[in-house]
Amino acid sequence: MDSNVLIAGFGGQGVLFIGQLFASACMNEGLNVTWFPAYGAEMRGGTVNCTVCMSDEEVACAFVDKPTNVIALNGPSFERFESQIVPGGLMVVNSSLVKSEPKRKDITYKFVPMTDIANTVGNQKMANIVSLGAFIKAFPIVKKDSIIDLMKQKLTGKKAEMLEGNIKALEQGFAAVN
Repeated sequence: MDSNVLIAGFGGQGVLFIGQLFASACMNEGLNVTWFPAYGAEMRGGTVNCTVCMSDEEVACAFVDKPTNVIALNGPSFERFESQIVPGGLMVVNSSLVKSEPKRKDITYKFVPMTDIANTVGNQKMANIVSLGAFIKAFPIVKKDSIIDLMKQKLTGKKAEMLEGNIKALEQGFAAVN
């Protein structure tokens, strides 16, 4: 098995965080994995993406020019990466922010109102976690419990108060995909 996911959005949406969570979950479940961030100098509001490559065998390169899967957290990410996905690939889209119609017939789309769901959980900044829940349901390479265990490890100290909401966000994203 060789696959990858490109996660893209605005700076401040938690793109790199969910990329790290997903990469760590893959590694914890016995896969070989690389994580590669790419972002502009702007910080919050600029574009940011990361790629996670996972395989049963050694991963030779972290760079991906044709992703097999994409999580698009905003409109510019949808517009930029939709054409790059390999035929047969998957695109998980934040339909709260992306209003464009899909252009391709050879990939699977999962439109999930990630920001709206995050707002019902209590914080729109959890849209990234909603997207991760939706992605792992649509592309079941890691278990939901693996992500929850990692969140428990990473969300400590001042961030511990966000744990319960993030778990709810993950579960609601998971439930949003049929």
